[in-house]
Order: sequence, then structure tokens, then C-alpha cells
Amino acid sequence: MAVLKAVADPSRYRLLWALSERELPVSRLAELIEAHVAATSQHLAKLRAAGLVTSRRDGTRIFYRATGPQVRALLESAVLATDEAMAAVSGEAPEAVGAAAPQERSAPARVARARRPATEH
Repeated sequence: MAVLKAVADPSRYRLLWALSERELPVSRLAELIEAHVAATSQHLAKLRAAGLVTSRRDGTRIFYRATGPQVRALLESAVLATDEAMAAVSGEAPEAVGAAAPQERSAPARVARARRPATEH
């Protein structure tokens, strides 16, 4: 439950998405979610408590990364499950739900697009 609760917050989800791709310092993560460093650090503490991220210190900077590829798999599974649930409600194909309007595309929408054949992009 702690993992699902940690991922349920949109800011923490975005942090995890970024950290599943590469290691980043707190200052850069704060820029990504457009939040203060202190607020970002609080989000990261919750993710660390849930076992989703690890950190390392390099001088005065702290760098974070996802604990492993299972974190990315968790995020992708959440996106696909959401697309399928929304498709069931709307009566559309899951692929259509995942293909949001360009201004609404987020990291999860990119997952849905990436799972389609290249000819559909």
C-alpha cells in the first residue's frame, strides 16, 4: 500500500518517471515538477521510505535514482491500466485513450504511444 500511495501523487509520479530514466540532483528535480527544493525533498523522502528511490551524496549535492527497472515497469503498468479503464468507460480502444491531444501529452501518454507500432505515431 505504501508504494501505491507514494505513486498516487502526481508530483511524485513525475519524479519517479524522470528518475527511472536517469540519476538527477534535487535541484533539477525541483525544476522538473516546478516546485521548491524543500517540497521536492519531502516528495523524495516519501519515495525513499516506500523503497522506490535511493540517493547518494556528491559533495553538497544529493542525487536520486530509481531503485531498479521494476519502478519503470510499475509506472508503465499504471498507465496501461488507466488507459484500459478509461477506454472501458468511454467505449474507445485503449490506444485512442492513450493518444491524448498534443498539449495534454505527459510521460504516461508517451508510454502508450511507444507501445504502438511505429506506423501509427
